[in-house]
Amino acid sequence: MKKKWKWILGVSTVLAVAIGGGVAYKLRESGVVTVQTGRAVRQDLTSVVTASGEIKPRNYVNIGANVMGRITDLNVREGDRVRRNQVLARLESVQAEADVQAQQASLNSALAEAAAAEAGLRAMDENLRTAEASIDRAKAELERARLDFERAEQLWKEKLIARQEFDSRKAQYDALQAGLREATARLSQMKAQREQTASQLAASQRRVAQVRATLNRFSDVLQKHSAVSPLDGIVTNLPVRVGETVVPGIQNSPASLIMTIADMSLITAEVKVDETDIVNVQMDQPADITIDAMPGRTFRGHVIEIGNTAILRSTGLAASQSAVSSQEAKDFKVVVALDNPPAEIRPGLSCTAKIITATRSKALSIPIQALTVRQRGDLEPEKPGTVKASTKDDPEQAKRNKEELQGVFVVKGGVARFQEVKTGITGATDIEVISGLQEGEEIITGSYKVIRTLRNEAKVKIDNRAPTKAGA
Repeated sequence: MKKKWKWILGVSTVLAVAIGGGVAYKLRESGVVTVQTGRAVRQDLTSVVTASGEIKPRNYVNIGANVMGRITDLNVREGDRVRRNQVLARLESVQAEADVQAQQASLNSALAEAAAAEAGLRAMDENLRTAEASIDRAKAELERARLDFERAEQLWKEKLIARQEFDSRKAQYDALQAGLREATARLSQMKAQREQTASQLAASQRRVAQVRATLNRFSDVLQKHSAVSPLDGIVTNLPVRVGETVVPGIQNSPASLIMTIADMSLITAEVKVDETDIVNVQMDQPADITIDAMPGRTFRGHVIEIGNTAILRSTGLAASQSAVSSQEAKDFKVVVALDNPPAEIRPGLSCTAKIITATRSKALSIPIQALTVRQRGDLEPEKPGTVKASTKDDPEQAKRNKEELQGVFVVKGGVARFQEVKTGITGATDIEVISGLQEGEEIITGSYKVIRTLRNEAKVKIDNRAPTKAGA
């Protein structure tokens, strides 16, 4: 019986010591936060902006209908190569061709009239020159006859010639005067006829111009019945067939599109970059493009265009076209040219572009999740038995206390101390530290909940063991 009590007493003593030790350990460990840590190290960093989109040719044209009509000829098939100014398709054009032929006949008639009037005018000009020469000759003969008449008159007064000779010279002089008057009247009549013919020629020329303008208008209408390629390329879309009717003037309507011609000499990836990343994208930056239809392959490219208009993510329309102000997410169009596109690439394939916006060699870096934000007022440690002074009477101090600081928690002597840092470029999992940290310093990297709620000067316990799965 005595041994039994001794055994019970010994067990009770051991239990009391164990319980006391556990209580002491718990009291000592109260307020200690378990954290995961890492170190600030130097490594090569690459900042990448990732965006998705689709493959598109740089230059492509949607060939639409300019007139309403039925398709009578399709000279190409989807995938065919075409040349600039090549006729791709024809629409029914019976009326347009008849109008052109009628106007062509009218033009030929007007040209014939103008040619006849012009020939008549040239003949009249020749007759006018002949008549003017005749008048000049008649004037010369009249002058000679006048001199003979005056001489004969003088001789008649002196009774040196017979009356018959005097009368003969006078009659010759009078006849030449009448002939000159007749030639002058004939010249005036010919000039009047020439003016009339010139007016007829001008009217014929105006009619020719009018008919020619009408012919050009009808010819333009006739040309609109033919679809012509504006560039060298490939037929990438041909949604119509012979016999179907197309209509003009309806934007984005299937009935107005005949085909699409794409210049495949320059292939691009047109992607949408988030508004928070677009400020880092610049012209000629390199990019890696992956195409969903070609897994395991990466193509190099470079940025050739950066959009300046925000695009609403929900509608795909420009933000400037929206009638109401919207706070929804927006994207910007970025075009990346593929340096060596494969031969089997097709427009419309889904793709992802990783644009390299910056690189740093041997940059001091830390894990992104280690970075956190605290208000300046929350960083001041509270001393036991003291109360924080009110900031109601000090607006400047209140504003200063609300200032947000970016930094990390550094572990020193088992205590987490907030340390403000300035950062640079961001990599896939790490971020560059420009100032505020030294290489090799130990920082808290996890867990996310701990970093979000950890207070400055808090006691911490490091546990970098890999987390185990539940039920392991």
